[in-house]
Amino acid sequence: MCFCGQRDCGKGTVVMNAGTLSGRKWQAAILGWLLFAAASSFGAIQPPDQPWFPKAPPLPPAPGEVIRAASVEELFAAVERVQPGGTILLADDHYFLSRYLEIHTDNVTLRSASGQRERVVLDGARSKDGELVGLRRCTGVTIADLTIQNIKWNGFKLNTDSNVQRATIYNCVIHNIWQRGVKGVKVPQENLEAMRPRDCRVQYCLFYNDRPKRFEDDPADTAQNFDGNYIGGIDVMFATGWTISDNVFIGIQGRTRQARGAIFVWHDSRDCVIERNIIIDCDTGIALGNAHRPPDVTTHCTGFVVRNNFITRAPESGIVTVFTKDSRVLHNTIHDPVSRLGRLIRLVHDNDGLLVANNLLSGPPIRVESTSAMTLRANVATNLTALFANAEQGNLHLKARAAGIVDAAAVTGGVTHDIDGEARDKAPDLGADEVASSSSR
Repeated sequence: MCFCGQRDCGKGTVVMNAGTLSGRKWQAAILGWLLFAAASSFGAIQPPDQPWFPKAPPLPPAPGEVIRAASVEELFAAVERVQPGGTILLADDHYFLSRYLEIHTDNVTLRSASGQRERVVLDGARSKDGELVGLRRCTGVTIADLTIQNIKWNGFKLNTDSNVQRATIYNCVIHNIWQRGVKGVKVPQENLEAMRPRDCRVQYCLFYNDRPKRFEDDPADTAQNFDGNYIGGIDVMFATGWTISDNVFIGIQGRTRQARGAIFVWHDSRDCVIERNIIIDCDTGIALGNAHRPPDVTTHCTGFVVRNNFITRAPESGIVTVFTKDSRVLHNTIHDPVSRLGRLIRLVHDNDGLLVANNLLSGPPIRVESTSAMTLRANVATNLTALFANAEQGNLHLKARAAGIVDAAAVTGGVTHDIDGEARDKAPDLGADEVASSSSR
């Protein structure tokens, strides 16, 4: 509770003057205030959840020096004061940030004290800036167990042009971010090999928007450029050795349903793994590359593995590969039987050495718009709605054994477990879910 004398102290609380109320009116006011405080401070968001969504293992106790913060002012002060290896623990509350918050110290952890990501909310609704939380010139930073929401441009901004390495975003909620939930920018060519962002992780996060993007959400996205569709979940360039896993993306949609990828990696990115993600009602699911290549980029994605993902209703593309090399798209389940463009998996331009195998497509078959030497093996495409636990919700676990799916996968190596982390049989099933071993239905 806050009795600081200010009507709005920047933490989402309302302050009452006890002298203006008495008796039952005072009791009623206090009760109403307590209900408001409980809702706005400790239950401010109620994000979508399902028992079959990935659940994050808790982090170990905070390492190093611990600084506790319980107000916006204390948070900004802690970021400036924290030493390398230290941890900032945020008290449960709803924090309205007035400006951009940037971490620039190595091996710092910023997380909620409670470990409950819905109970610490960093809100940009009153910020003067277009970006919410950023990293600059630092390595080994972890941000975990909290929510960011309501900003017109980037939620988590990795200023990778300043040498940001080994960043981890873990068990966070990214809500109503109107350009990119996680953004990694272009690295200058003269410093590329030294500064390309390596070994970053985005895991167990929930990205969701309440509605499609509107022009008023982002004045930079107009009818003259992107027509309200410049929006995505994760967008990174020059990523090397990244892991993007166990996340959920819901409703990342452009104004005319032509948004960028829920996961979009490009610009000479290498050796990344994208696995066990659940993508529901996003315009584009997973995009490896883009038709645009600047002169200094020949291949967008090299040595990628995209495996064990569920994707439901992604009208632009479920998985799209564009200018890739030696990458693998394996054991994904994609559901969109009435797809408007028929792009559950789409292969475009150069994709030398691409292997697409053991994918289960509930809808149109793979669209091949590439003349590269590729291998397509053991992919099934037909309307499989009746076989899924709940296709409408995006639960694409198989509820029945089906001939041609169970034990029907080609052996490719590198996919020993399914979307639930359970071991695959010697004769694995098609798609992301292994029926024989999976207990999530």
